[in-house]
Amino acid sequence: MEAVRKISDVRRLEAQLERQKDIHQRLHLMDQLIGHYAFTKVHRAQSLLQEQARILKQQPDPDFQLSFHLHTAFIENQLYNFLLAEIHFKQALNILEERGDVKQQTEMYIDYAGTLINIDKLELATTMLDKAGKLLEVFPDPRLLARLTCREGFLNLHYSNYAKAIELLLEADKGINALPKPLLKKDYYFLTLIQSGMGAIYGRNNDSHKSVRAYLKAVNVCESIGMRTRMSWHYLNVGNGYMALGDTDSAEEYFRKAIRITDDISRSTRASAYANLGNLAFKNQDYERALSLYHKAEKLYGEGDHRNFSIIENWKAQLYATLDKGSKAEKHFKKALRHAKEINDYKQLATICKNIARYYANLEEYEQAYQYQLRHDEMDELYREEVNRRMLMELEVKYEAEKKKQEAELLRLQSTGLQLKALRAQMNPHFMYNALNSIQHYITSNDVNAAARYLAKFAKLMRQSLDYSDMEIISLEKEVQFLEDYLYINQKLRFDNQFTYEVKLDEELEEDIMGIPTMIIQPYIENAIEHGLRQRKKGKILLQFELYDDNTLLCVVADDGIGRSKARELQLDDPQFPEHESKGTYITQKRLEILNKSKRKGVYVKTIDLKDDGGRAKGTRVELLIPIETIQK
Repeated sequence: MEAVRKISDVRRLEAQLERQKDIHQRLHLMDQLIGHYAFTKVHRAQSLLQEQARILKQQPDPDFQLSFHLHTAFIENQLYNFLLAEIHFKQALNILEERGDVKQQTEMYIDYAGTLINIDKLELATTMLDKAGKLLEVFPDPRLLARLTCREGFLNLHYSNYAKAIELLLEADKGINALPKPLLKKDYYFLTLIQSGMGAIYGRNNDSHKSVRAYLKAVNVCESIGMRTRMSWHYLNVGNGYMALGDTDSAEEYFRKAIRITDDISRSTRASAYANLGNLAFKNQDYERALSLYHKAEKLYGEGDHRNFSIIENWKAQLYATLDKGSKAEKHFKKALRHAKEINDYKQLATICKNIARYYANLEEYEQAYQYQLRHDEMDELYREEVNRRMLMELEVKYEAEKKKQEAELLRLQSTGLQLKALRAQMNPHFMYNALNSIQHYITSNDVNAAARYLAKFAKLMRQSLDYSDMEIISLEKEVQFLEDYLYINQKLRFDNQFTYEVKLDEELEEDIMGIPTMIIQPYIENAIEHGLRQRKKGKILLQFELYDDNTLLCVVADDGIGRSKARELQLDDPQFPEHESKGTYITQKRLEILNKSKRKGVYVKTIDLKDDGGRAKGTRVELLIPIETIQK
């Protein structure tokens, strides 16, 4: 029933699109249809994208341009055009930096990582997944978390860390299947990825039965919802699995299915299916048919596909050797060697040399057989050295990845511990005692309205302090409001209007979606009040925010107080001064160091002694570089 409803929805959208003349509405309808056809009718999706491109060229719209690039990137990835997909992902990334919500960013990072894995840019893929992971820590989303886990599984698969890859893929499978039904088409797409990845791992571990079962699950998902863009690849995987099991009839059935699918445009996949069918025909002694199938495979393989050309030439050579056509056999053995040498495929070279040695041994040409056996041993040794080097590199990568993970966890734990310390240092006892004392004074003086107003402000501040202490990230808007309340109560209740304050925010700041670590600024304001202004009859505090770079906020806390040198002198004379010293500034500076270290920044807190023309102290300016995150509105 769900499938029928979806088909009905698509037909309705197509009918609306046919009648719709308004450009904006057409773009909206096409966007919905592309989202569906990307998985079912990729050619229709491409035609709609072409129309979108024409419209957007004449009437640019950032939101639809973002959607256009994201859809195009996903579809080109589906069609194996990975480099073109990367171009569109980069264009989407540029737009997302200016607009787009957190969910769009997270989803794009996950999808982009898939393309980067396909083109073997594993380090950049890791970066994209790390970005997605950080966003999901702040804004959890079970669906995107499952997709992220799937990509991490594939990353480990490419690093040959099969145990971790299986663990992550199983976790991703569990996560998607736990989502509310009905699932999205993209959820099903990720389920096929999960099963394909597991099939590949089982196959490499020589567990062909489990490999076939996993590949068949991927096929069943695709067939059940009409997802056809990767069907040839899925059928080929099943056929290869059955080949490994020795079930040649089932293997042939799926190789033929791989050839018949027209929605999957992968020439290489169909070529492999033809080649494997040719090998089956060769084993069944149907030599003429085998050669015909090899020829079809060669026509489909790309010009530079030396590995597959080498395999087919090797099979042809063995076929002609079986038919006692020596000259043809030797010609194709040489071609096979030439293609393998082009890419330094030592494993393939070793296999060919072994077959040639066997060929000459059967002809009783033992000198030639011996020479090729020696070449086989040489190529085999080079192959083993290559495997060892690859294993060493993979171990180094695993070690570095684990090391970074442990460092990140240590930094997180340190930050959390310091955050708890910051909470304990957040409101010093003198502030609370004096504030409550002042409120009590208003009550006993029968100034009930003032007492109620200040008590409400004080209660709000205390509640905010406790509420925010459980949060790692808070919007700049809320943080500024908290600090204004803190300054107001200090001004009115503790210091009887002894100082004024001003809060400035740069117009470019989007304080409602810009997130900063909680409890990061208040200790510096406290320091300015206690050490800068406490000994003055009149003073001022300036609190200023502006963007330092795309990932960092510059916060300035400045006062026109007595300065640090004078404050240190008074500390020696006044026994109460040490009690007023804010430990929060030290703790906050350590937090900033940890937070910035995790983002590879270099500067955290800078304190500047302000002086007049005569060199006399006229206050203190503290500059904080605070890492920022984007949060949802």
